[in-house]
Amino acid sequence: LYLRPEFQGLGFGRRLFTAAKRDLVQSGLKSMVIWALSDNEPAVEFYRTLGGRMVARSSERFGGKSLDKVAFAWTA
Repeated sequence: LYLRPEFQGLGFGRRLFTAAKRDLVQSGLKSMVIWALSDNEPAVEFYRTLGGRMVARSSERFGGKSLDKVAFAWTA
């Protein structure tokens, strides 16, 4: 989930996240996982604030660079 900086902090991210989670639950899914780059502190804090539990760490190559990422999970 990414919002341009001028739209961050206005509640749009929370509303999008809540709507997506609600739609997944209504579709019968009981859990979800979201990955975020670990050094993206605003994203990590956003998902923690929304109740995500950090459940995994990994890294991924983007071009020639390896970036660390963390997984947040929610259960219905």
